[in-house]
Amino acid sequence: MPVTPARWLAEYAWLPEHAEPTPDVLIEVEDGRITAVTPLTPGSRPPAGVDVYADAVPLPGLTLPGLANVHSHAFHRALRGRTHGGRGDFWTWRDQMYAVADRLDPDTYLALARAVYAEMALAGITCVGEFHYLHHRPDGGAYDDPNAMGAALVEAAAHAGIRLTLLDACYLTSSVDGQALAGPQRRFGDGDAARWAERVAAFQPADSHVRVGAAVHSVRAVPADQLRTVADWARDRRAPLHVHLSEQPAENDECRAVHGRTPTALLAEHGVLGPDTTAVHATHPTSADLTVLGDSRTGVCLCPTTERDLADGIGPARRMADAGIRLSLGSDSHAVIDLFEEARAVELDERLRTRRRGHFAPADLLTAASVTGHAALGWADAGRIAVGARADLVTVRLDGPRTAGVPPVGLFFAATAGDVAQVLVDGRVVVAEGQHLSVDVPAELAAAIEAVTRQ
Repeated sequence: MPVTPARWLAEYAWLPEHAEPTPDVLIEVEDGRITAVTPLTPGSRPPAGVDVYADAVPLPGLTLPGLANVHSHAFHRALRGRTHGGRGDFWTWRDQMYAVADRLDPDTYLALARAVYAEMALAGITCVGEFHYLHHRPDGGAYDDPNAMGAALVEAAAHAGIRLTLLDACYLTSSVDGQALAGPQRRFGDGDAARWAERVAAFQPADSHVRVGAAVHSVRAVPADQLRTVADWARDRRAPLHVHLSEQPAENDECRAVHGRTPTALLAEHGVLGPDTTAVHATHPTSADLTVLGDSRTGVCLCPTTERDLADGIGPARRMADAGIRLSLGSDSHAVIDLFEEARAVELDERLRTRRRGHFAPADLLTAASVTGHAALGWADAGRIAVGARADLVTVRLDGPRTAGVPPVGLFFAATAGDVAQVLVDGRVVVAEGQHLSVDVPAELAAAIEAVTRQ
């Protein structure tokens, strides 16, 4: 990919701690980092006829910091349009998802994930958290390289030009009461948490675009007496730790029946919660759960498009924020890949619940889509247009059919992923004029999905 010019002149840029975008901002970049951010006020401009900004490349539209997709299952993208028209719930959808999981191998997973991550780049996503549990062969046996599937994801992100936090998920049982993995689930398991930790510790990619974190799949998938092993592995390495939490009421009911407490309380008891932990979904917490999450400084990743697609429910986003919980966003099953849609859904879903408007300001939605998302994935130096930050810049058109006439501050209530015009990741151009520079995204998606869905 081409090396980015050192100076960019944004028509508008959304700077940290600003309630709305700033016009005419000069952004200077060197070695993948932002070295200067200068709003050009009338007093800072040169005399008439002197153009000291002639070498700055214009960025027409609104330039945002890179967006972070905190929760992804890349292979779920193959289900888009195939599972949405019928009846059922999460559990019936899950059976269809397992059928795709059963067909993947390292080569087909590389092809599919490369196209999916490139689609994310087109949407302005500069970093993704991949919640990864497709570890082994379909029969549960290890590949010659026990981390071959994870390595495929690392390579896929490199091809797509975005950063990756590989959240290697411990997945040992099929239910809260400890039933054994069966069928397609067999490829998820390592036997116990100690063997999971041994396998993950052996995977140390040297690539600068990737970090390895950990995940507890859920209280259904990791027995209570093994939760701390996963948490300790992450804490010892100061790595991000993620967990599916209270995604469906059935999970809460089963956990109470077996353990006499909610999933949140169980995770707290075994040391899983904390400032480096992100709970995904948390759609059905109790009031006490919210207090525990807030007091432990655990973050929550909301995935509104998936939560509504699977009929899971609406998470209490405003109550979470009021409890001091940091919110981030993910596209999860990739029913759509559009962080603008995920962000505005946080506000719009609250309106449906309360029949009132105005729960989150536009700047709050941007924060969830950028800085807190990157922090949740272990990239605290990203997600801000500020000196020293990674040079991730996402420029969105303000002259398209959805955005024409929209004030820049209203972008999150108007734009879609299709309005992204240019994307820089670590100072390199990945997307220009709405096109990925190294991946034919539609063609590669079609081929990769055909390879894993044909009968």
